[in-house]
Amino acid sequence: MAVSPILDAYGRPIQRAELKREKSGPTVTGVRAPYSGSHPAAGLTPQRLAHVLRESIDGDPLRYLELAEDMEERDLHYLGVLGIRKRQVAGLEVTVEAASDDARDVAAADLVREVIERDSFVDEVIDVLDAIGKGFSVTEIIWDTSEGQWRPRALKFRDPRFFTFDPVDRETPLLREAGTDVPLAPGAYITHFAKVKSGLPIRGGLARAAAWSFLFKSFVAKDWAIFCEAYGQPLRLGKFGTGASQEDKDTLLRAVSSIGADYAAIIPESMAVEFVKADLSGSHDLYEKRANWLDQQVSKAVLGQTGTTDSIAGGYAVGKVHDGVRGDIEDADARQLAATLNRDLTLPLCRLNFGPLRTYPRIRIGRPDEVDVEKLVKNVAALVPLGLKVGMSTMRDKIGLPDPADDEELLGAPAPAPAPEPDPRKSQQDPVPPLRSAVHRAALSSRPVPPRTDAIDDAVGRILDDGGWEPLLEPLLSGLEARLAEVTTLAEAEALLADHLAWMGTDVLATKLAQATFAARLAGEVDDPLSDET
Repeated sequence: MAVSPILDAYGRPIQRAELKREKSGPTVTGVRAPYSGSHPAAGLTPQRLAHVLRESIDGDPLRYLELAEDMEERDLHYLGVLGIRKRQVAGLEVTVEAASDDARDVAAADLVREVIERDSFVDEVIDVLDAIGKGFSVTEIIWDTSEGQWRPRALKFRDPRFFTFDPVDRETPLLREAGTDVPLAPGAYITHFAKVKSGLPIRGGLARAAAWSFLFKSFVAKDWAIFCEAYGQPLRLGKFGTGASQEDKDTLLRAVSSIGADYAAIIPESMAVEFVKADLSGSHDLYEKRANWLDQQVSKAVLGQTGTTDSIAGGYAVGKVHDGVRGDIEDADARQLAATLNRDLTLPLCRLNFGPLRTYPRIRIGRPDEVDVEKLVKNVAALVPLGLKVGMSTMRDKIGLPDPADDEELLGAPAPAPAPEPDPRKSQQDPVPPLRSAVHRAALSSRPVPPRTDAIDDAVGRILDDGGWEPLLEPLLSGLEARLAEVTTLAEAEALLADHLAWMGTDVLATKLAQATFAARLAGEVDDPLSDET
């Protein structure tokens, strides 16, 4: 088979033919069974849990993954906080940034947007985030080539029990097959590793840390149930005579036991049952506090806080503070998810449809920045004439406008107002309006006017004769255009202008203005009339 020129993010060739069939679905008779053969959570003990966790590190994560699934089904608190963490990230805004304004880069970005705007994408993201609990997740890309293009028809979640890790590096996922585990086909999978903690992928999930709390809480729940069953029940005391046989004793015991559950029993007349009032001094507070404490530890591990999940003193204020901690975890999960999607979805999608590109569009996941659109547009309009370079697609993204379609009617600048009709009554008048300076009147009039100057005209003339206005403004703007070309955000541009105002050279302009002002002052002192005065 010829080597494909299309490579994935790891430099491995993507074989197009391999992408046209599903490769990791469940099989009834193979090693990838659709049902679980065991439930490690049933009858779990500290010894068994330690063995399961150690076994996963040594290269067989099967029972650990089954335990992680059981924990989500049996512990409602763990299910709730883990679901909050996954759904919070899945509900964030997903945007796509084009690599440039080039037509090919814009088309690539539009293709990625087409994929993430599918109705099923949010649910598919939740499946990818299953890695938060188990340490990793594998999602198979089901490609559609029915119309000659490459489009993901679905991102199908695959049971993590179907995969194991390379026995050498313990980091490369392998697909379980009968006999020999095989590497994942390039371009066919989204493999997400949740970096909750550093280390091997199988040790990076939250289920490993929550397993011990799950175990101890199961003990507490069992003891609590036994206590609740017995608490408040009167003691049933059976009495038999000295000549009772063993059979009579057994009959009496069954009768006393049945009274607790069935509230009915029969015994021989020679026997008696006495009910002793239960004056127990015990309390269920111990069990409740122990269970709540274990739940709080799980909340800290999953959400980084307890203020938004557990009823604690402090109420609303504490919840607001703790919610900020959860925001940091949300940002980290969103960055990791975006990096995975850019690597395993965006890159093969663009390369299969456009071939290798110099740069690729990027998926961004997170809460939108609060942008003052009016201030942004005002500042950009003021800075662009000074040399600031701003891309049109960037501005559209900032103000929330999509790229226009090819056949869409576009807005434009308003047409200039038509010139007013000339007034015939003024046709015989002098077309040149009265000006303060005779020099200016001469420049605008077609008739030659002898120059008549005064002190102000002389001052202006000397300034312009020294090289024009450009040398005066050069120290003010020196280096500004080059520095503005390097900034990328509005905040950087504002800081740059503030810094430039502090050190820009104003000596030349200030000197010229001072000289002109002094000359005008002297002219006023000697009553030198203006040139257009009569």
